[in-house]
Amino acid sequence: MCGRFVVGSSGSELVGVLRVDVVGDDLPQPSFNIAPTDRVAIVLDSAKTEPPTRRLEAARWGLIPGWAKDVGIGAKAINARAEEVENKPMFRQALIARRAIVPASGYYEWKTEDGVKTPYYIHPADDEPLFFAGLYEWWKDPAKAADDPSRWVLSFTIMTRDAVGQLGSIHDRMPLFIDADYADVWLDPTTENVGDLLDATIDAAPALVDGMLMREVDRAVGNVRNNGPQLIAPLS
Repeated sequence: MCGRFVVGSSGSELVGVLRVDVVGDDLPQPSFNIAPTDRVAIVLDSAKTEPPTRRLEAARWGLIPGWAKDVGIGAKAINARAEEVENKPMFRQALIARRAIVPASGYYEWKTEDGVKTPYYIHPADDEPLFFAGLYEWWKDPAKAADDPSRWVLSFTIMTRDAVGQLGSIHDRMPLFIDADYADVWLDPTTENVGDLLDATIDAAPALVDGMLMREVDRAVGNVRNNGPQLIAPLS
């Protein structure tokens, strides 16, 4: 699974890497302890234009489907199991036309041994951005006025798959990684055969694991009130 992650740089730095057309004006600041319900910068292709417009937008972590009665449901949907999303009402429609990329510097995972949980920071060895496959939704708050811009909430989930290689020694799940060169394929909202797209994405992910490093870090990361680069520092 992925329950905490790091975005250590400004989202605007991704404009060139992912060929972003439009950058939102309210992007969140870098954070070393992103937790569920926090705001995060995600990349998506809006199908409202032809060709689709690639956008970097702030979104709430935890998918809120359009039919939800309130935002609370999002806390239960921070992750989506890649092998199940086609059959889950919560994620099915987003998989078809609302796929996203969630840029990160790295993420935390906890290894459990003899009942003791130890946090590890996992990140690319070359310190290049890490990209998670995600899904997004727009939710309309019925309690707010029709002309209130904050009535619309953009939310997302991070997709996961079985852990492979060295990452399997930490946890049995890992985020579904995407290579930057695959972004156009994954984000394209006009793709018709999403089943084949999903299978190809899952199959390609293990190739990115070899480029990951993992190190034990301080347990302070377990408290959402703690933040800063000291959280990812190696233990002395």
